[in-house]
Amino acid sequence: MGLLTKLFAGALVALGLAASPAQADALQDILDKGEVRIGVPLDVPVYGFLDANQKPAGLDIDIANLIAKELGVELKLQQITGINRIPYLVTNKLDIVIAVMGATPGRAKSIMFSSPYSSLYIGIFGPTKYTAATAPDLGDIKIGVPRGTTQDISISELHPEGNIVRFEDDATTVAAFLAGQVDVFGTANIVARALAEKNPDKDFSPVYKIRTSPAHMGVRHGEFNLLRWLDTFIFYSKMNGTLERLHQKWMGEPMADLPSF
Repeated sequence: MGLLTKLFAGALVALGLAASPAQADALQDILDKGEVRIGVPLDVPVYGFLDANQKPAGLDIDIANLIAKELGVELKLQQITGINRIPYLVTNKLDIVIAVMGATPGRAKSIMFSSPYSSLYIGIFGPTKYTAATAPDLGDIKIGVPRGTTQDISISELHPEGNIVRFEDDATTVAAFLAGQVDVFGTANIVARALAEKNPDKDFSPVYKIRTSPAHMGVRHGEFNLLRWLDTFIFYSKMNGTLERLHQKWMGEPMADLPSF
């Protein structure tokens, strides 16, 4: 009977293992490999850009470095744009996306969002003569937006009859505005302010405020351990003043009170 009991118990263990396959765990994979792959923008000052030495700089780059430091692993930075940041994440080219990304129900079908780590608003910017009380008041002027971004999604919903011109990223959108190919363009307020400082001869006034849009980090669906770690990192960085210090460094203003998920 003892032998039969052992054989029966072994069979139950084998069945249990077969019925419960090991689940992927990005956090453990990162710790085991000793590196974390983080996607960041390099076309969205002050969140991500190339400095005078052609090195990545900005709020998102600083946060990516802090995450790697807290994880105790090497940072592998990958440049991304508004259009490819989610595809790169879901196809496992990245572990984390930190790219001024607003959380929307549509995007949440594809990825999971962390609690917000930065505060800003998105809007339409350009000459003051185009100032509008509502999105439809913009009429048929040409509105440039980076394809697939929060400003693209939002202005398309608010002004479905609008003359919206889509570009591949923020840099080409701004270049089109500066070249007169579009009348106004959509971006975040802090990005417009940085552009105005570099182009004092152009009018970067807020034409229409779309909405407040805190920035969130993104991970693949099902990576709850990594998501929980990021939420803990954000909470800890708020409490010890790190996020406030970085906002002051890059934006020159205090960080707004941000909600948590």
